[in-house]
Formats: sequence, C-alpha cells, structure tokens
Amino acid sequence: MANIGSFKKSGNDYQGAIQTLSVQQKNVRLVAEEASDNENAPTHRVLAGQVEIGAAWAKVSREEREYLSVKLDDPSFAVPIYANLVAAEDGKTFNLIWSRPNGSSGS
Repeated sequence: MANIGSFKKSGNDYQGAIQTLSVQQKNVRLVAEEASDNENAPTHRVLAGQVEIGAAWAKVSREEREYLSVKLDDPSFAVPIYANLVAAEDGKTFNLIWSRPNGSSGS
C-alpha cells in the first residue's frame, strides 16, 4: 500500500493533492454528486483543476468505517489507478491509499 494523496474534507467534498512518480497534481477535488436512483452511480467526481480525472463511490468497510473507493483515469495512464480515500489517524485529514490489485504483476 502507498499513500499517493492527502485531502481535507469541506462539507461533502474533499480538496487536496495527488503525487506519484508520474502524477503531480496539487489542485484535486472530489466533488459530491447529486443523489441518484442508480445504486452504481458514483457519489463523487474527481477533478484536477477543471478536468475530470475519475470518480469515487462511498463504501463502508467490514469494520464499519466509511471510505471512498476511487478510480482515476487519464489518456496518459497505461491502466486506471484504483485507490481508497480513508480518514487518517488525526481524523482531520484523509489519505488516498493505492495498492496493486490481486493477481497483477505490475509489468
């Protein structure tokens, strides 16, 4: 697992930055969507500046902790990036945690 981002919550939205070897974005927002009748619809859109780079879905862990399941994608990515936005220990910040899906070799 790797922390690839740090965010602060403002209402139902999140503001922060994402940094990997190939992505350095300081103005990233996860903006809450209007409630939808479609249970598979994302609860948030991920924006870098004014460009949509992904979506997120509200989830609850087995330990009853709320988090966002995030999918980032861009034409420059070989494959989408999947991560979870989880509360940090301080309870005030949120970390975007990435881990390679099971069965992926990474090559």
